[in-house]
Amino acid sequence: MNILVPGGAGYIGSHVCKAIAARGDTPIVFDNLSAGHRDSVKWGPLIEGDIRDPKALDRVFSRCQPEAVIHFAASIEVGIGEREPLAFWQNNVAGTLNVLEAMVRQGCEVFVFSSTCAVYGQPDTLPIPESESRKPGNVYGRTKLAVEHALENVSSASRLRFAALRYFNAAGASPDAAIGERHDPETHLIPNALKAAGGLLDAFHLFGDDYPTRDGSCVRDFIHVDDLATGHLAAMDRLVAGGDSFACNLGTGTGITVREVIEAVEAVTGRQVPLVVQPRRPGDAAELYSDTRLSSSLLNFSPQRSDIRTIVEDAWRFHQKDWDL
Repeated sequence: MNILVPGGAGYIGSHVCKAIAARGDTPIVFDNLSAGHRDSVKWGPLIEGDIRDPKALDRVFSRCQPEAVIHFAASIEVGIGEREPLAFWQNNVAGTLNVLEAMVRQGCEVFVFSSTCAVYGQPDTLPIPESESRKPGNVYGRTKLAVEHALENVSSASRLRFAALRYFNAAGASPDAAIGERHDPETHLIPNALKAAGGLLDAFHLFGDDYPTRDGSCVRDFIHVDDLATGHLAAMDRLVAGGDSFACNLGTGTGITVREVIEAVEAVTGRQVPLVVQPRRPGDAAELYSDTRLSSSLLNFSPQRSDIRTIVEDAWRFHQKDWDL
């Protein structure tokens, strides 16, 4: 199959492209390279373009005739979204609607959407089930929820079928160190902890050590990016085979504290992570981790590389090469 991957030059998208090619299909990356990396497109063609340009989307659909779309193109930095909400709504919502309109015009019926557990906001239930109320607490989560609502509407009025994958904390890198996490700015926990261990940051900032958790730091559900790639392909295959639209979590169901991540980084690197404790950030929940029963039953999804030691080992192997440590 030809599979169109908007945002395929980014972190998760490039890992999905690698998995697509490994099974003999062709990932066609459509990316404006504003956040992605040209050298992460290794397993299929790159077509430079912007999802906010409907004519460019029509051209790529006509040229490539994709049988499915796996969509990653989005703005993701939560703090930037709070400062620049219009840019987030234009890219994440208006841009995605352009993709959906092009699909409907071209008769492409399978859409896998990179959603997020941020659509839940502060949960009432742990682990978080898909039935949890969706009440996002930031612009990023609201834009992803808006697309989920649009997908529900479009699928009920057309032949389009979708999977909205609400994943938790993507982490790690490909085991062969070919690709990994490279955000600018980098706000994610594991790369920044590794930077601190490698001497590229003066210290790692721990936001809050007084949460009602086993060691006072936040609890999060870390899932290996390769496991996420597997989940995306399983979702696509279910839809290609005629399955109905659905939304489900992709996580491990296991919560890891920030301090436990730091301990894993120190164990893997053999280096100390200099630590500065700062006050809690507004809106940070004490615990967020996934109920995995639906993904297990729908997709036969079972993460294989998502123990924290493996995640950190794979990330460190990539970053040592990327940072020339």
